[in-house]
Amino acid sequence: MTSTNPGTEPRRAFLAAAALAAGVAMSFAPPAANAQTQPQAQPPASMQPHGPSSVADLAEGLLGAVVNISTAQNIGSGGSGRGPVPAPRLPEGSPFQDFFDEFFNNPEGGTNEGPRRVQSLGSGFILDAKEGIVVTNNHVIADADEIEVNFADGGKLKAELVGTDPKTDLAVLKIDPTKRELTDVSFGDSRAMRIGDWVMAIGNPFGLGGSVSIGIVSARGRDINSGPYDDFIQTDAAINRGNSGGPLFDMHGRVIGINTAIISPSGGSIGIGFAIPSELAINVIDQLREFGETRRGWLGVRIQPVTDDIAESLGMDSAKGALVAGIIKGGPVDNGTVQPGDVIISFDGKEVKAMRDLPRVVAESPVGKAVDVVIVRKGEQQTVKVTLGRLEDGERLTEDAAATPSDEEAPLASADVLGMKIAELNDESRAEFEIPAEVSGVLITEVGQNSAAAEKGVAAGDVITEIAQESVSSPEDVANRIAALKEQGRRNALLMLSSKTGELRFVTIRMD
Repeated sequence: MTSTNPGTEPRRAFLAAAALAAGVAMSFAPPAANAQTQPQAQPPASMQPHGPSSVADLAEGLLGAVVNISTAQNIGSGGSGRGPVPAPRLPEGSPFQDFFDEFFNNPEGGTNEGPRRVQSLGSGFILDAKEGIVVTNNHVIADADEIEVNFADGGKLKAELVGTDPKTDLAVLKIDPTKRELTDVSFGDSRAMRIGDWVMAIGNPFGLGGSVSIGIVSARGRDINSGPYDDFIQTDAAINRGNSGGPLFDMHGRVIGINTAIISPSGGSIGIGFAIPSELAINVIDQLREFGETRRGWLGVRIQPVTDDIAESLGMDSAKGALVAGIIKGGPVDNGTVQPGDVIISFDGKEVKAMRDLPRVVAESPVGKAVDVVIVRKGEQQTVKVTLGRLEDGERLTEDAAATPSDEEAPLASADVLGMKIAELNDESRAEFEIPAEVSGVLITEVGQNSAAAEKGVAAGDVITEIAQESVSSPEDVANRIAALKEQGRRNALLMLSSKTGELRFVTIRMD
């Protein structure tokens, strides 16, 4: 039944009569307020939004697999913690100063009542319900004495640590799957994700409990200098403190990333978050589950970026690949297969576009695998076969080698080249510049302030070991090599330098 205003009908009759007298046909639309409540026409299909209208169904099926990780650490004389927590910085004259001085300056590192317990919160997700496997970040559980997994319904289970990998900031935990029914999720393929694809993050921001946020993939392959294998997915889905270790899902409910870090001056989300891609995480997690540790491939080389100047010096068309700065003694390629000065441009069929690509692809390769490595050596491209060692063994080998000195005899001479003063490397100069016995070559004793060498960061105490991929052992060798390069019409000289710590690097110095 429809109601009308009592004065409406007479008014309509009057208007209709007036319209007929004027010869005009009129229709009476409903009042404006009623017009706004009528259904609007659907926009054309081309104008339909590309993003999901709601992720409620998706989130509902995933929340049960995302857990909160709480840890406890004993701090004090009887605990295994790293020491006392520093006192907070308070304004001068604060009324709380005496209280905090008494609490934090206890000589035993705790309160007068004994050791204290420090707790922290993070996120994680169940990867295998049958085995009770939980994945999180290493920094969430680092140095913890107790680890507890908290579920969305309020349930809790103690967790034991299966293995950790600080290099990728991943950790694997195990809970008892017989204690409760578990819901798990599976990994997706992060390589299939494109910039602009929708993603959803679930975690425990600020200890509030399970929270859902949505955004897109903002960028891929991000290097934030947090580790040797940085290859992060960047997203604008809100990630805050406490989200660490939580999953980043695609719109099919598959884990394509593990939320790890944010960039924020305030500690809150500003739309720049980073997740470890599943492409990198899967292999690490599988190794931690099987061995309790990682077993990465190892090539046994020290590398540095290929700059435009270095590429020109080596006769390359463009700057790409990873420049081999040195060979680890006793490593897989300590047989001359790969040499200092080689540029690795492909490894096991994978292109090495930049230096940082090589450590990741090598580490992801199985130990003992024979692979083809494409190198550029003195301007010519060639392929060599290399059998990989194990990175963890290589790290121990490098430490042992650094602790074993060797005697090297240096020539007697001095010279001025390319704005540098160079001299013999003898016992006196080694002591003066604190150069280890295992470093050999020609010592740089002084660098001109405005010289080309100074522009490249060359400093007194560096040692020249090679020029244009040929070793030098005396200042005379250095002068002769520079003169030969100038005769060849070269504009730059490629020098291999050794620092005081024995670390090798290449620099190119203008000779004009």
